[in-house]
Amino acid sequence: MAKSQKSGYQITEKPFYVPIRDEVIIFERAFSEKIPVLLKGPTGCGKTRFVEYMAYHLSKNSKGTGLLFTVACHEDLTARDLTGRYIMKGGEAVWIDGPATLAAREGGILYLDEVVEARKDVTVILHPLTDHRRMLPIELLGEQVKAPESFMVVLSYNPGYQSVRKNLKQSTKQRFIAIDFAYPPPEKEIIIITTEGAVDRQTAEKLALLGNDIRNISTIDLEEGVSTRSLIYAARLIKQGMQPRRACSIAIAQAITDEKDEIAALEVIIDKIFR
Repeated sequence: MAKSQKSGYQITEKPFYVPIRDEVIIFERAFSEKIPVLLKGPTGCGKTRFVEYMAYHLSKNSKGTGLLFTVACHEDLTARDLTGRYIMKGGEAVWIDGPATLAAREGGILYLDEVVEARKDVTVILHPLTDHRRMLPIELLGEQVKAPESFMVVLSYNPGYQSVRKNLKQSTKQRFIAIDFAYPPPEKEIIIITTEGAVDRQTAEKLALLGNDIRNISTIDLEEGVSTRSLIYAARLIKQGMQPRRACSIAIAQAITDEKDEIAALEVIIDKIFR
């Protein structure tokens, strides 16, 4: 991944990604038909890696630019942060394009990660970019930026954290097609852990089993199951020589909950698998 001359990141190396279902085909067809995409799924299940992979994949098929403009959304993110602003430079006001404006000018994928965390005005400015107009009005400049063929909007969020206060409006949701993400099935999660965690298959199998057991535990009420990312972190610590039970304790049990009884219950599962 390299910084482009103007902005964003040019995905120059193929990101490692294991397709789970038909998400690659769906994304390709949505891109061809200029349909925005909404990715829904739990933390650490591969949504961001998938977008990076698709930016690269489309560019290698002479469809996309390989440019990816990622915005990590938060509660203080405003529409102006996306469109741009004037700043003082050398005693004069100079306009600086925001990521949405740059993506609309240059082409590429505009990716808003965890979009429900942003203020409501952020999604409103996306409306003209995500319907037949495919344009971005910039009131301060009196300009309407027409997006090129290679432009696409992708949003992601975790439905598990939805609430009345943090949710997308129907007027926004219905401008997108949605792809549901979940944690990978064991046989594919083993491949991911082996590759990303650089551990042997036997260790990867145990970590995948641990992930599956924790996600299906019924005796404690975890807010969310262990992510594939956390399993990879545990694998990397094991690769560095840490004892597996200790690596899993700090990368998984103590990372996903602060409740002592829940940590103890998770460590019982860890001890059972890594005897």
